[in-house]
Amino acid sequence: MGGAAEVATDPASQPSGRGDRVKILDRYLSRQFLATFILLVTALPFLFLITDLTDQLDNYIARGLPARAIAISYIYYIPQLVFWGFPIAALIATVFTIGNMTRHQEIAAAKAGGVSFYRIVAPVLLLGGILSVAAIGVGELVPVANQKRSELLESDGGYVNPFRMNLVFRTEDGRTLAANRLSAESNEMQNVVLENRVAADSMWISSAAGLARWNPEEGWTLEEGYQRWVEDSGEESSLHFSSMQVPHLRETPEELLTTSKEAEAMRYRELERFIDTIERSGGDSSEFRVYLAQKLALPLAVLVIVLFGAPLATSSERGGTAFGVGISLAVTMVYLMLFQVGEAIGASGAIHPLVAAWSPNVLFLVSGAFLFWRVRT
Repeated sequence: MGGAAEVATDPASQPSGRGDRVKILDRYLSRQFLATFILLVTALPFLFLITDLTDQLDNYIARGLPARAIAISYIYYIPQLVFWGFPIAALIATVFTIGNMTRHQEIAAAKAGGVSFYRIVAPVLLLGGILSVAAIGVGELVPVANQKRSELLESDGGYVNPFRMNLVFRTEDGRTLAANRLSAESNEMQNVVLENRVAADSMWISSAAGLARWNPEEGWTLEEGYQRWVEDSGEESSLHFSSMQVPHLRETPEELLTTSKEAEAMRYRELERFIDTIERSGGDSSEFRVYLAQKLALPLAVLVIVLFGAPLATSSERGGTAFGVGISLAVTMVYLMLFQVGEAIGASGAIHPLVAAWSPNVLFLVSGAFLFWRVRT
């Protein structure tokens, strides 16, 4: 037969379609980003640890702390160091991954194939969101670990800080004690709130005073304060007192120092309850509201900083990797500094706590959106 032979066409032997190429690109980007992030989030805590140990070593030696206690204390410190490393590692990983692709013309090639920049960086943004959720989890471990670290350093070093700020303590009979400041030297507490819920009467009873004094014979005495009764219906009544003994609070100042907890060492739900106690007593909770809001704002900064860093990486093509890393570190430092400034302003009551906590995220989110808008898609 002189006719031409028919050639069978196997679809599997044909070049991959655009969808398959995009999936390959997604996997490549995800691997590069995660590898860089994991390397950094593992290495940065050790860098922070060495820096802190160098600064504190003379202090540890002067207090006679055993090497074992110091080593264990830094194990407890790891969650805090990892938490600090999350935004730095996320931004550097973003700039490194996207920047390398830009320098090697891989971004341009993907765009030429019909893939927009938004779609290219989508897996990195998704990973940024996942890492933000992970940061929330790490953030909940931080107060617990820091409290254990503080207790370990104080007990093994034979030293207890004679002062404590923003403490909270639960008595044996279920009352909640909150104070802005406790001093074991003067045996005093300042801006004290003692609260108890009477379940049978559906009522909150709170006693608030500017000062509480400890006497070994009489115990704690509140001076110049108010006692308030607040029912669940919202009705309330109050009574002023010049002096009132607190027989159910039997702990000495030294015992309160070692068993109480600072507001900064509370988890999210604990801090919420602490704030409720302050507000029901008529106290100012602005400082603690900022802490509470930042427990979500700081972890979500990981996603925001990834969104900011993705378009930023395309503009650092000429500078190289070192330039990109330098820019990332500078941006992260400014970002974290804004959180500190917001915390200070919010604690003073000058602006609303939510505004103080979330302003850095809003600023960088708007900046990131602008950078995205300028990128050629």
